[in-house]
Amino acid sequence: MQPLLIYCYDAYCGWCYGFSPVIKQIAEEYKTKFHTEVLSGGMVLPEEPVHISATAGYIKGAYQRVEELTGIKFGADYLWHINNPAESDWFPSSEKPAIALSVFKEIYPEQLVNFIADMQYSLYDEGRDLTDNEAYRHLLEQYHINADDFYEKLKSETYKEKAYYDFQLCKQLQVTGFPQVLMQATENKFHLLARGYTDYETLKKRIELVLTEIETHSFN
Repeated sequence: MQPLLIYCYDAYCGWCYGFSPVIKQIAEEYKTKFHTEVLSGGMVLPEEPVHISATAGYIKGAYQRVEELTGIKFGADYLWHINNPAESDWFPSSEKPAIALSVFKEIYPEQLVNFIADMQYSLYDEGRDLTDNEAYRHLLEQYHINADDFYEKLKSETYKEKAYYDFQLCKQLQVTGFPQVLMQATENKFHLLARGYTDYETLKKRIELVLTEIETHSFN
C-alpha cells in the first residue's frame, strides 16, 4: 500500500491553526508520494452547550503563545469574543465543523488540508462562529460547492455519523492532543511524526526517515 499521512486535528484547536501553514506545505510537497487524510478529533463536545466565557480566560493567554511560536496571527474579530466574553453569543462545539469536513471529503478528497486551513481562518481570523451554518457559505463559493446540496448533507445523520467515526478513529490511534500527525506504512504499522506543534523542517526530516524505512522494507 502507498503510505498514508494522517493529520488528526480539531477546528477549535488554536495550535492546529498555527500548524496550518506547515501541514499545507507538507501535503502539497508530498502529494505525489502519499495522500494526506484529515481526521476531526472532537476536542470540544460538551453534552450541554458551554459558553465561550468558560474558556476565554485560558485562551487569552494561550493564543499569544501560539502566535509567538508559530508566527500565525489571530484576528481582531475572533479576539473580540475572547476579550469580551460576557457580550459574546458563542457556544463552541467541534461537531458541526467535523460534519462539514465529512461532506467536503466526498467532494474534494485531495484538498482536505486546504479546506480545514480555510475553515480555521474563518474562525480565528474572521471571527465566524463555526456552529452557525452561515459560517460556511463563503467557503462553498470559494470551492464551487452547491450550497443546497452542502446544507442538506450538513444536517443529515449520515455525515454526522461519519464525523463521529473520525472522532473514534482518533481515539483508536491513541490521539490525546492536537495537532498530531502519523504515517500509516502498512495496515497495522503507524509511525508517530508529530505530537503538538512541530515546525516544517522537523516534520519533513521525520517524514523522509519513515519513507526511507518503508522503501527499504519493501525491497527486502
